Amino acid sequence: MLYYKRGNENEELSAHDLQQGLHEALDKLGKKNKVLTIPPDITRFYSRAGELTEMAWEYYKDTMTDILPALGTHTPMTEAEIKRMFGKTPVGLFREHDWREGIVTLGEVPSEFVKEVSGGKVDYPWPVQVDKLLVKGDFDLILSIGQVVPHEVVGMANYNKNIFVGTGGPEGINKSHFLGAVFGMEKIMGRADTPVRKVLNYASEQFTSDLPIVYVHTVVEAANGKQITRGLFIGDDIECFNLAAELSLKVNFQMLDEPLKKVVVYLEPEEFKSTWLGNKSIYRTRMAMADGGELIVLAPGLAEFGEDKEIDRLIRKYGYVGTDKVLQLVKKNDDLKNNLSAAAHLIHGSSEGRFKITYCPGKLTKEEIESVNFEYADLNDMMAKYDPEKLKDGFNAVDGEEIYYISNPGMGLWSFRDRFKDD
Repeated sequence: MLYYKRGNENEELSAHDLQQGLHEALDKLGKKNKVLTIPPDITRFYSRAGELTEMAWEYYKDTMTDILPALGTHTPMTEAEIKRMFGKTPVGLFREHDWREGIVTLGEVPSEFVKEVSGGKVDYPWPVQVDKLLVKGDFDLILSIGQVVPHEVVGMANYNKNIFVGTGGPEGINKSHFLGAVFGMEKIMGRADTPVRKVLNYASEQFTSDLPIVYVHTVVEAANGKQITRGLFIGDDIECFNLAAELSLKVNFQMLDEPLKKVVVYLEPEEFKSTWLGNKSIYRTRMAMADGGELIVLAPGLAEFGEDKEIDRLIRKYGYVGTDKVLQLVKKNDDLKNNLSAAAHLIHGSSEGRFKITYCPGKLTKEEIESVNFEYADLNDMMAKYDPEKLKDGFNAVDGEEIYYISNPGMGLWSFRDRFKDD
């Protein structure tokens, strides 16, 4: 059921508008006795989910007993990050998702189904794993809050991904990431209906229909360093997601008439501290990049490869080497075979030899960057040449050269028109 919808390419929703829409939906749900809220973590700071979580807490007060950020494999939030993102919401309400140990398995999507939706690319069952809190907390409302935006694993972020990946377990996360990577990012990104989404929808229908989940979806457009909220959609089924995805495709997807020869991406240091996240600069631009072009990544906060120690170790061990090589490595190495999300990430973070990727890190060395098969350039030198304070999103002229600048890769998707086609 759809409880609230508002949005189009020209909307500019204020905090008051969001509060009004949220309250209207929550009023329709009626009185609740125990509420769990599942927002994203700090890596989705601009989703407006922090404000909406605070608004939901103000609405429910003591009835909202738990807040579980959908970390997936990300680093747990610090108290400072919680305060920055969630305002006055009490820090004591926040729980830490333990993606390795703190989960339950509700069932299994059969291998025959996974094989069918992947076009035979993979053939394994998919475990339906969620944080124990969802099942054992005795909630009469689970409020899942987040932004719908193009995504490299599932096509469009949010909806039940927030549940099955954001609060999921190692096998579910690994296998969903690998399915998306092997099927091909170019065939997934920007699409609401993908193999990974089909698997998640099967899991929702068969194994979590008894959980009282209501989805709160925002659509946010980034333009010249500002974020404009274009839509708010609230419901308990796929309709609110499809409406948000339709709008996101209009405002978060930049379709270009020609491939880009040089792209400069800035990674905000508070949000992007690892290539695990920072490689959004690669994921979201690869369909726009010209063969033989260069992607320059300004990454002042970059201090590690993986946010999880084991994933960091695997990235350092194998590097970003492209699909064919990664598939060979998975067959031959148990550590990679047992961590398919890392394998998927190694595929995502490669240009497949098409274009050059130059990282300019704040806290990693030249040797570390080059060891994982990226090019290295000095951050200070490149920030002086490509000053984020002076560049505007889109095309710029720098020293007589045309470059394309992106201030936040997490807020969109860029493609050369001929590379995004419905097959």
